[in-house]
Amino acid sequence: MKNLLYVTAVVVLFSACKGGLPFVKKKMETSSVTGWNYNDRNMGGFYKSPVQEQSTGPGLVFVQGGTYTMGAADEDVMGDWNNVPRRVTVSSFYIDKSEVANIHYREYLHWIERTFDDPMYENVINGAKPDTLVWRSELAANEPLVEYYFRHPSYNNYPVVGVSWRQANDFCIWRGNRVNELILVQRGLANPNQLKNMQGQAEENFTTKSYLLGLYAPQAARQKRPTLFDENGRPRNYVKVEDGILLPEYRLPTEAEWEYAAYGYINQNPNVKRREGKRGEELIMNKQVYSWSHNINGMRDNRYGGWQGKYMANFKRGTGDYMGIAGGLNDNSAIPGPVEAFYPNGFGLYNMSGNVNEWVSDVYRPMSSRDVDDFNPYRGNVFTRPDKDANGEYQRDSLGRVKTTKVSDEEARSRRNYQSGYAVNYQDGDSLSMVSYNYGSSTLISDKSRVIKGGSWDDRAYWLSPGTRRHMEEDQASSTIGFRCAMDRFGSQEGNGFRNGMHFSARRQNARKQ
Repeated sequence: MKNLLYVTAVVVLFSACKGGLPFVKKKMETSSVTGWNYNDRNMGGFYKSPVQEQSTGPGLVFVQGGTYTMGAADEDVMGDWNNVPRRVTVSSFYIDKSEVANIHYREYLHWIERTFDDPMYENVINGAKPDTLVWRSELAANEPLVEYYFRHPSYNNYPVVGVSWRQANDFCIWRGNRVNELILVQRGLANPNQLKNMQGQAEENFTTKSYLLGLYAPQAARQKRPTLFDENGRPRNYVKVEDGILLPEYRLPTEAEWEYAAYGYINQNPNVKRREGKRGEELIMNKQVYSWSHNINGMRDNRYGGWQGKYMANFKRGTGDYMGIAGGLNDNSAIPGPVEAFYPNGFGLYNMSGNVNEWVSDVYRPMSSRDVDDFNPYRGNVFTRPDKDANGEYQRDSLGRVKTTKVSDEEARSRRNYQSGYAVNYQDGDSLSMVSYNYGSSTLISDKSRVIKGGSWDDRAYWLSPGTRRHMEEDQASSTIGFRCAMDRFGSQEGNGFRNGMHFSARRQNARKQ
């Protein structure tokens, strides 16, 4: 009987301790600055997140940053002088594998129509719809495209067009909010019912910024295995930036990012095998004309003979020639083709040359070597901060977004790194630049002019070079312009699994000392 009781006690103890012994205190990680433990309620309860890497958002591809020559890759046949070559560096970032497709944008409209179903939001719904009339022409029979291109399922995976820069920017913001909302649900930090109960939410819909500022509290959810704790060691049901769980916002890529990603230079580096112990060489890459890495200066895949190779992009070969001759179609697309058709570049990105031009976030200016920084160059900054009411509380607008206010010149007066909250027209008309833009009188350039890149199905080969650039007003749209989204990369510039900087083993360090 004694033996039976002993065995029973052991079994019960083992069952209770499965996965770890509760009476053995887990070794705490210690601060190298103070010696205090992290995540220890007996030592202040300072919380350190176990998350160490940034996850990759849906649809995105990691682009390892670096230096490159931004600007003209071929003769400036247009005589614009708006893409003067200069070396710049971009940080690592993420960008969509392909252009945003019709099906993706219809998903966006579906959410808007259900969330803002009150008649008072009619302008919100109409304002998000693409302009299908961009297909209309006085001297062409394009009316079927007006009716069917955006909605017919045969065009589901074709790039959405007729979208202005503002609409594309709003789509990116919406996408980031939906991705983070799903992350909370999947982690048990929000009730999954809120994903289907979006009817009539209006300004009460989830946005990442309103959530982080405490303006949005999701429906309660039961956590099976809590992973977040407060300073007293109790389970915490809300997320902070420091947790590293929520992703940065989706956004339009900068011009420098887009152009760098388009070239896909990493495919030219012969020794990129870090996981096999080879670092690769720091090379000054050959200047490509187009975005693909096979036959970098030609339009056909020449691995099997250029004369019979397939076209690697969707473009207009010549006057009246949009796709070639029956039985020998050169690109097999009279209008935009599927977003994952044609040849991907070194980063695995589709249609960075041809198919549709793409909006980028930059405000357009004829570029020189001194009107942007050489690290993460960008024009278009408007510095803002969350707005507060008379009671010091943050506010949301009628769409659920956090209200912001522009940083005033008075606030920036004492800064050394910037002096104004509105940097879009920085150096315009001053003594350094000696230029001004009087829109509609002496120029068609304004603070609302946005850069488009990449060339389209209706463009000659010249515009397919990533270095070329044009512009259009941010509230206009075209049948030749679409977009893709991007996201900031935090942490290691080489990607997950690597550390920033160069690190040497203790054995190698000691060898250098001898």
